Amino acid sequence: MNIISDTKSLASLCKSLEKSDYMTIDTEFIREKTYYPKLCLIQVANDDIEEIIDPLAEGIDLTPLFKLMQKKDLTKVFHGGRQDVEIFYYLTGKIPKNIFDTQIAGMVCGFGDQIGYENMIKRILNVKIDKGSRYTDWSRRPLSDKQLAYAMADVTHLRVAYQHIRDRLKKMGREDWVAEEMEVITSPDTYESPPETAWQRIKINTRKRNVLGILKEVAAWREKTAQTDDEPRGRVLRDRAITEIALHPPKTEDDLRKIRDIHPSFFEGDRPSQVLKAVKRGLKIDKNDLPTKEKPKALPSHIGPVVEMLRVLLKLKCEEHDVAPKLLAVSSDLDQIAAYGKKAKVSALKGWRYKIFGKDALDLMAGKIGFVLEKGHIKLRRLN
Repeated sequence: MNIISDTKSLASLCKSLEKSDYMTIDTEFIREKTYYPKLCLIQVANDDIEEIIDPLAEGIDLTPLFKLMQKKDLTKVFHGGRQDVEIFYYLTGKIPKNIFDTQIAGMVCGFGDQIGYENMIKRILNVKIDKGSRYTDWSRRPLSDKQLAYAMADVTHLRVAYQHIRDRLKKMGREDWVAEEMEVITSPDTYESPPETAWQRIKINTRKRNVLGILKEVAAWREKTAQTDDEPRGRVLRDRAITEIALHPPKTEDDLRKIRDIHPSFFEGDRPSQVLKAVKRGLKIDKNDLPTKEKPKALPSHIGPVVEMLRVLLKLKCEEHDVAPKLLAVSSDLDQIAAYGKKAKVSALKGWRYKIFGKDALDLMAGKIGFVLEKGHIKLRRLN
């Protein structure tokens, strides 16, 4: 199997790919020992091309591929491509243009919630993919023919799947629905991890603002350190250690050593002193500037039956329109709609979701529509 391992060959490949309407693309990477994913392999295909690019090859410059990813009239087809897009964003600072994700599109046209690649290919092509190379260390060289064939299958079968889903969406008139759903995967905010907001991802059982101030500073230090040293957050300092530090602020290195969730290797460098400095910064935050953690607003106690009615409606609408339930509305959406009606700030009351579910959900709560049982089937009826 041919592998692109030099810049000249890559440039030639990209020149051929840019003449197409679309290309399927997938990446293999590892990130167990790093903060940022380490790109190890890139697979691309279109109707006539099937190629593997080795980004680890000595001297190769990926610039031709990066430029190709910004070509607006070339559709880049991924499946579950969020992590793939993340890699290109980290490497270039830009989101690839004109992305089509078959996993997201599949949810819109009846393939269920976040269908996996193997299951999707089996349903569309009736082909079973060999999973034997799934846990390959893609950074090792050389890769076997079996491993390369496994990687290549991620884009060759995807060609047919893409064409099938694209045609199905067109027939159903749902191209705009998919465009809405692509907003998350194409937003730079999805891939940014600002140190100043890192504390919000850490679970801590308190809302005391002075504790949250320390949590914020220590979490920000860890995020910056992980990014700078390209090391996983948990290897720098575990979440549980950070919460313990915030709840019981250490004053000395000996105090830090008493925290069970800090690994002994942590004390080999200057990280202990850096953490103690972060604790001091947290303690010095002006009380008016301390972070706050909102208390979840209690929902009215009477909404339980209403939520159950909305679940029935959701199931009916998903069956009627052949849409994955989680894409249309999640449980928290139903709780909010039941509690606050049209004032609920949920995606189920916006865009295409409102047209096929949200409007009827509000009408159901207003008594304008109801359920009837006909020959063992639940149906909606407009009420006088």
